[in-house]
Amino acid sequence: MAKYIDVHPENPQRRAIGQVVDILDRDGVIVYPTDSCFALGCRPGNKEGIDRIRSIRGLDERHHFTLVCQNFAQLGQFVHINNAVFRAVKASTPGSYTFILPATKEVPRRLMHPKKKTVGIRIPDHVAAQALLSEVGEPLVSSTLLLPDQEDPLTQGWEIKELLDHAVDAVVDSGDCGVEPTTVVDFSGDEPEIVRRGAGDTSRFE
Repeated sequence: MAKYIDVHPENPQRRAIGQVVDILDRDGVIVYPTDSCFALGCRPGNKEGIDRIRSIRGLDERHHFTLVCQNFAQLGQFVHINNAVFRAVKASTPGSYTFILPATKEVPRRLMHPKKKTVGIRIPDHVAAQALLSEVGEPLVSSTLLLPDQEDPLTQGWEIKELLDHAVDAVVDSGDCGVEPTTVVDFSGDEPEIVRRGAGDTSRFE
Protein backbone atom coordinates (compact mmCIF):
# COMPACT_ATOMS: atom_id res chain seq x y z
CA MET A 1 0.00 0.00 0.00
CA ALA A 2 1.13 3.53 -0.77
CA LYS A 3 2.06 5.77 2.15
CA TYR A 4 0.06 9.01 2.21
CA ILE A 5 2.27 11.95 3.21
CA ASP A 6 0.66 15.32 3.88
CA VAL A 7 3.08 18.21 3.31
CA HIS A 8 2.34 21.82 4.26
CA PRO A 9 2.08 23.92 1.05
CA GLU A 10 4.04 26.90 2.42
CA ASN A 11 6.26 25.44 5.15
CA PRO A 12 7.03 21.82 4.25
CA GLN A 13 7.79 19.77 7.37
CA ARG A 14 11.33 18.39 7.34
CA ARG A 15 10.13 15.13 8.86
CA ALA A 16 7.56 14.62 6.08
CA ILE A 17 10.10 15.44 3.37
CA GLY A 18 12.54 13.05 5.04
CA GLN A 19 9.97 10.25 4.84
CA VAL A 20 9.63 10.83 1.09
CA VAL A 21 13.40 10.78 0.59
CA ASP A 22 13.68 7.51 2.55
CA ILE A 23 11.15 5.93 0.17
CA LEU A 24 13.05 7.22 -2.88
CA ASP A 25 16.31 5.89 -1.40
CA ARG A 26 14.72 2.43 -1.23
CA ASP A 27 14.01 2.59 -4.98
CA GLY A 28 10.43 3.72 -4.43
CA VAL A 29 8.13 5.43 -6.92
CA ILE A 30 6.22 8.44 -5.63
CA VAL A 31 3.45 10.77 -6.71
CA TYR A 32 4.33 14.36 -5.82
CA PRO A 33 2.96 17.87 -6.51
CA THR A 34 4.48 20.39 -8.90
CA ASP A 35 3.43 23.81 -10.17
CA SER A 36 1.73 22.00 -13.04
CA CYS A 37 -0.15 18.80 -12.05
CA PHE A 38 0.91 15.90 -9.89
CA ALA A 39 3.85 13.90 -11.24
CA LEU A 40 5.21 10.37 -10.90
CA GLY A 41 8.83 10.34 -9.82
CA CYS A 42 11.83 8.23 -8.83
CA ARG A 43 15.61 8.56 -8.63
CA PRO A 44 17.50 8.47 -11.98
CA GLY A 45 19.32 5.25 -11.04
CA ASN A 46 16.11 3.38 -10.29
CA LYS A 47 15.68 1.30 -13.46
CA GLU A 48 12.76 -0.72 -12.07
CA GLY A 49 11.09 2.50 -10.94
CA ILE A 50 11.36 3.98 -14.44
CA ASP A 51 9.78 0.82 -15.85
CA ARG A 52 6.99 1.10 -13.28
CA ILE A 53 6.28 4.70 -14.35
CA ARG A 54 6.13 3.56 -17.99
CA SER A 55 3.68 0.84 -17.00
CA ILE A 56 1.43 3.13 -14.95
CA ARG A 57 1.22 5.64 -17.77
CA GLY A 58 1.22 3.16 -20.67
CA LEU A 59 4.27 4.77 -22.29
CA ASP A 60 6.48 3.41 -25.06
CA GLU A 61 10.25 3.71 -25.47
CA ARG A 62 9.97 6.95 -27.44
CA HIS A 63 8.45 8.89 -24.56
CA HIS A 64 10.56 11.75 -23.22
CA PHE A 65 11.04 11.45 -19.50
CA THR A 66 11.75 14.66 -17.63
CA LEU A 67 14.55 15.35 -15.19
CA VAL A 68 12.99 17.68 -12.64
CA CYS A 69 15.82 19.80 -11.24
CA GLN A 70 16.12 22.00 -8.18
CA ASN A 71 17.88 24.89 -9.92
CA PHE A 72 19.69 26.04 -13.04
CA ALA A 73 23.11 24.92 -11.83
CA GLN A 74 21.85 21.35 -11.47
CA LEU A 75 20.07 21.46 -14.82
CA GLY A 76 23.30 22.43 -16.60
CA GLN A 77 24.94 19.11 -15.67
CA PHE A 78 22.49 17.10 -17.76
CA VAL A 79 21.97 19.00 -21.02
CA HIS A 80 24.04 20.76 -23.66
CA ILE A 81 22.86 24.35 -23.92
CA ASN A 82 24.16 27.22 -26.09
CA ASN A 83 24.00 30.91 -25.17
CA ALA A 84 20.76 31.72 -27.00
CA VAL A 85 18.93 28.74 -25.52
CA PHE A 86 20.47 29.45 -22.13
CA ARG A 87 18.90 32.91 -22.06
CA ALA A 88 15.48 31.60 -23.15
CA VAL A 89 15.44 28.78 -20.61
CA LYS A 90 16.85 30.92 -17.80
CA ALA A 91 14.13 33.53 -18.35
CA SER A 92 11.43 30.84 -18.06
CA THR A 93 12.60 29.05 -14.92
CA PRO A 94 11.39 28.19 -12.42
CA GLY A 95 8.02 27.69 -14.05
CA SER A 96 5.56 25.44 -15.86
CA TYR A 97 7.83 24.53 -18.77
CA THR A 98 9.58 21.37 -19.91
CA PHE A 99 12.51 21.87 -22.30
CA ILE A 100 13.83 19.13 -24.58
CA LEU A 101 17.58 19.43 -25.09
CA PRO A 102 20.55 17.25 -26.11
CA ALA A 103 21.58 15.12 -23.14
CA THR A 104 25.07 15.01 -21.63
CA LYS A 105 26.85 11.80 -20.60
CA GLU A 106 25.49 12.32 -17.08
CA VAL A 107 22.05 11.18 -18.29
CA PRO A 108 21.45 7.40 -18.24
CA ARG A 109 20.76 6.10 -21.75
CA ARG A 110 17.40 4.67 -20.72
CA LEU A 111 16.17 8.23 -20.04
CA MET A 112 17.15 9.57 -23.45
CA HIS A 113 15.07 9.53 -26.61
CA PRO A 114 16.52 6.45 -28.38
CA LYS A 115 17.27 8.25 -31.66
CA LYS A 116 17.61 11.93 -30.79
CA LYS A 117 19.62 11.41 -27.57
CA THR A 118 17.61 14.17 -25.94
CA VAL A 119 15.96 14.50 -22.54
CA GLY A 120 13.32 16.73 -21.00
CA ILE A 121 14.32 19.04 -18.16
CA ARG A 122 12.44 21.43 -15.92
CA ILE A 123 12.61 23.47 -12.71
CA PRO A 124 9.27 23.65 -10.87
CA ASP A 125 8.01 26.76 -9.12
CA HIS A 126 6.45 24.87 -6.22
CA VAL A 127 7.42 25.06 -2.54
CA ALA A 128 6.92 21.38 -1.66
CA ALA A 129 8.59 20.13 -4.84
CA GLN A 130 11.58 22.41 -4.24
CA ALA A 131 11.88 21.23 -0.63
CA LEU A 132 11.90 17.63 -1.82
CA LEU A 133 14.46 18.27 -4.57
CA SER A 134 16.72 20.09 -2.12
CA GLU A 135 16.70 17.11 0.23
CA VAL A 136 17.09 14.48 -2.53
CA GLY A 137 20.20 16.21 -3.88
CA GLU A 138 19.67 15.13 -7.50
CA PRO A 139 16.93 15.48 -10.12
CA LEU A 140 13.88 13.24 -10.06
CA VAL A 141 12.94 11.28 -13.16
CA SER A 142 9.35 12.36 -13.67
CA SER A 143 6.28 12.12 -15.84
CA THR A 144 2.93 13.89 -15.53
CA LEU A 145 0.38 11.75 -13.69
CA LEU A 146 -1.98 11.23 -16.61
CA LEU A 147 -3.41 7.73 -16.70
CA PRO A 148 -3.95 5.97 -20.06
CA ASP A 149 -7.75 5.87 -19.78
CA GLN A 150 -8.20 9.46 -18.59
CA GLU A 151 -8.19 12.76 -20.49
CA ASP A 152 -7.24 14.96 -17.54
CA PRO A 153 -4.57 14.57 -14.86
CA LEU A 154 -5.70 13.59 -11.36
CA THR A 155 -5.89 16.50 -8.90
CA GLN A 156 -6.81 15.07 -5.49
CA GLY A 157 -4.23 13.27 -3.36
CA TRP A 158 -6.77 10.95 -1.70
CA GLU A 159 -8.18 9.95 -5.11
CA ILE A 160 -4.67 9.22 -6.40
CA LYS A 161 -3.98 7.02 -3.36
CA GLU A 162 -7.19 5.06 -3.98
CA LEU A 163 -6.41 4.48 -7.65
CA LEU A 164 -2.67 3.80 -7.38
CA ASP A 165 -2.44 2.30 -3.90
CA HIS A 166 -0.62 -0.82 -5.11
CA ALA A 167 1.23 0.80 -8.04
CA VAL A 168 3.27 3.46 -6.17
CA ASP A 169 5.01 3.63 -2.80
CA ALA A 170 3.94 7.09 -1.63
CA VAL A 171 1.52 9.90 -2.48
CA VAL A 172 2.78 13.32 -1.41
CA ASP A 173 -0.05 15.82 -1.04
CA SER A 174 0.23 19.57 -0.43
CA GLY A 175 -3.12 20.62 -1.85
CA ASP A 176 -4.39 21.33 -5.33
CA CYS A 177 -1.71 21.89 -7.98
CA GLY A 178 -3.81 22.34 -11.11
CA VAL A 179 -4.79 20.21 -14.08
CA GLU A 180 -2.81 21.82 -16.88
CA PRO A 181 0.48 20.11 -17.72
CA THR A 182 3.65 21.97 -18.59
CA THR A 183 4.29 23.67 -21.89
CA VAL A 184 6.88 21.58 -23.74
CA VAL A 185 9.45 23.33 -25.95
CA ASP A 186 11.95 21.34 -28.03
CA PHE A 187 15.28 23.15 -28.37
CA SER A 188 17.13 20.24 -29.96
CA GLY A 189 16.74 21.55 -33.52
CA ASP A 190 17.65 24.80 -35.28
CA GLU A 191 14.49 26.57 -34.12
CA PRO A 192 12.43 26.09 -30.95
CA GLU A 193 9.40 23.86 -31.53
CA ILE A 194 6.38 24.01 -29.25
CA VAL A 195 5.51 20.34 -28.72
CA ARG A 196 2.69 20.91 -26.24
CA ARG A 197 0.86 24.06 -25.20
CA GLY A 198 0.22 23.94 -21.48
CA ALA A 199 0.42 26.09 -18.39
CA GLY A 200 3.47 28.11 -19.50
CA ASP A 201 3.08 31.12 -21.82
CA THR A 202 4.32 30.18 -25.31
CA SER A 203 4.59 33.71 -26.76
CA ARG A 204 8.31 34.10 -25.98
CA PHE A 205 9.11 31.04 -28.13
CA GLU A 206 7.05 32.00 -31.19
